[in-house]
Amino acid sequence: MASGYRFTQFVPEKPKEQGFEALLQIFLQLITLTAGDVAEAMKWMSELDKQYNLTDDSYGLGDFFEDLKKNGYIDDKGPDGQFQLQAKGEQRIRKSALEEIFGKLKKGGRGNHATPKTGLGDEPSADRREFRFGDAPEQIELTESIRNAQIHHGLSDEFFLTEQDLEVTEREHKTQTSTVLMIDISHSMILYGEDRITPAKKVAMALAELVKIKYPKDNLDIIVFGNDAWQIKVKDLPYLMVGPYHTNTVAGLELAMDLLRRRKTTNKQIFMITDGKPTCLKEGLKYYKNSFGLDRKVVNKTLNLAAQCRRLGIPITTFMIASDPYLQQFVEEFTEVNNGQAYYSSLKGLGNLVFRDYGRNKKRKF
Repeated sequence: MASGYRFTQFVPEKPKEQGFEALLQIFLQLITLTAGDVAEAMKWMSELDKQYNLTDDSYGLGDFFEDLKKNGYIDDKGPDGQFQLQAKGEQRIRKSALEEIFGKLKKGGRGNHATPKTGLGDEPSADRREFRFGDAPEQIELTESIRNAQIHHGLSDEFFLTEQDLEVTEREHKTQTSTVLMIDISHSMILYGEDRITPAKKVAMALAELVKIKYPKDNLDIIVFGNDAWQIKVKDLPYLMVGPYHTNTVAGLELAMDLLRRRKTTNKQIFMITDGKPTCLKEGLKYYKNSFGLDRKVVNKTLNLAAQCRRLGIPITTFMIASDPYLQQFVEEFTEVNNGQAYYSSLKGLGNLVFRDYGRNKKRKF
């Protein structure tokens, strides 16, 4: 006698591409946390795999590691054959940070650099007007101009077209912005067991990718500041680490102003991501330090630079990763002197604030 059909649960085999993408998202997070250390990130993935069963018999971590190499995300050409990120891997990290922090932008506009002014610009608008001396020939609307000629001169055997008949399409004036992003890498960014540097790096990577994709004509310089300040490249962001540094905000502002001074754009601005008060100055070859309070010698020099930026038309937007009223009082004083803006944000909301303020500044002419 036939036993009939036996039904069991059908578990479809996970496509190899899907397994790679799922693991890649975890790897990108870990590579940011480990400051670009591929070997350390893979060790963490092994531990996570043991605990949460990230892989199965169809696609293991060995397969994933080989696909990372084959797809050009990593190579083994580092010192002593160490594995290191390739440019493709760095770009994917920035793209991942952009999607994570600025995910709400997907349904937004085209990301153009709009201003309330019209005139010589890149994009045509829906408005039309009479021809003026200096208008480009390609702006002339031939159909509308011919219609105007017929209205003005009537229908006759001889066609007349004068300058007064010409009608042109108005164009929207586009402006350009130069931005310096300052990132605090002092020891307080990992103090008390709180990881503040990783979200700050994600914000910086997201902003860099945002400018590259949506505002390719803009300038973005990135600097870090601890005891001193120095410029870094976009590709260096995943490897950024906190050092045993104090917070020399003055050095950061001086370098930011120097970079902006070289830019020929009209719009200039500074973004500063920090979690603490300025605690350090450099005097010649020596450092003046005071980590215990708001030292007036350090504070006054910092406020003087904020005022100087205001005179130069450079607004400073400070993103304060702290809720201490004592520190907020300094930031409020700093912001008032500069006539800039300040946000007091948890790490969770930092990325959104950076974007929203960046969008507003781009529409203003300073």
